[in-house]
Amino acid sequence: MSFRPLGDRVLLKPVKAEEKTAAGIFLPDAAKERPQQGEVVAVGPGRILDNGERAELQVKVGDKVFYAKFSGTELKQGDEEYLVISERDILAVVE
Repeated sequence: MSFRPLGDRVLLKPVKAEEKTAAGIFLPDAAKERPQQGEVVAVGPGRILDNGERAELQVKVGDKVFYAKFSGTELKQGDEEYLVISERDILAVVE
């Protein structure tokens, strides 16, 4: 099964949360923060503007991005976890 986002949505594979602190202390699952960085796996065709044209997305497959903390919808396929978010929730592209 594969996913194809619609409109201005983007499918991300979130980066795994840190397992331990810089001091070497292992964090329990409850103490881990939700990751805010991910890799773009798929993009939608873009949203339709008022004049009927389609706005092209600013991100592409393979980009590494930072996104808003509590945005998106989580999806799971087998052992893989994904996040579907709107392009407007993407804050920056990592270069």
